[in-house]
Amino acid sequence: MNPEIAECEDEDIGYASLFHVPAEYYLPKKNPTYAEYTLGSGKLLQLRLVGHNPLWGHLLWNAGKILSKFLEERVDGLVRGKDVLELGAGAGLPSLVSVSQGANQVVVTDYPDVDLIENLKINISHNAIPSYNGDIHAMGYLWGASPEAITSPLQDTRAGFDLLILADLLFNHSEHRKLISTVQQTLKKGPDSRALVFFTPYRPWLLEKDLAFFDLAKEAGFVVQKVLETTMDKVMFDDDPGDELLRRTVFGYELKW
Repeated sequence: MNPEIAECEDEDIGYASLFHVPAEYYLPKKNPTYAEYTLGSGKLLQLRLVGHNPLWGHLLWNAGKILSKFLEERVDGLVRGKDVLELGAGAGLPSLVSVSQGANQVVVTDYPDVDLIENLKINISHNAIPSYNGDIHAMGYLWGASPEAITSPLQDTRAGFDLLILADLLFNHSEHRKLISTVQQTLKKGPDSRALVFFTPYRPWLLEKDLAFFDLAKEAGFVVQKVLETTMDKVMFDDDPGDELLRRTVFGYELKW
């Protein structure tokens, strides 16, 4: 993880504090980079990543890749015909995978930063699925805010989404309660609805604070279950401190009513 994150010892990495950024963030704008993901069908998704962003949208995170594979392996139960919401999407890989696997309505969101949302729209346009009969919408959204806009594409805006996707968001400890609030407001009430929360403890010494999210989820009335643990071949950030095995591990949990 970037040094500014790696060296932070507390949980105050919320949206507001992310915009009080060091001077080095105001260097000349960097060009976008690109990453690829191959679907099980063999189709190649090409993902444009913003050149640099203090909200970390310039990276394709491990949890997003592993969660995407998780969805592909469980299409019938999780994706096909479902309404899907992704929070803090970055490049939007899991949402694009959901589209490819026959989701109904897909709403992919990130912080309402012009570059981030425009980049999501570019990825949607460049990775069009010819046979896709549903709709996908890219929107800006602040966690904990009214979900009125992001639920507007749904046939029943009061019902909520069948599936919520949260990939590598838990390092924002100060935002946990807002995330839980959004899950409460947007996850459809029903036995088959779930929020998938996948993450890597990039700051292993703060793992307990990452996991505190699930304590809040239980307090909010959700049933929490661990559904996956897998180890990547290498760490994302070679020079970061802390336990290397943890920094290579992706944990997956689901929240259900």
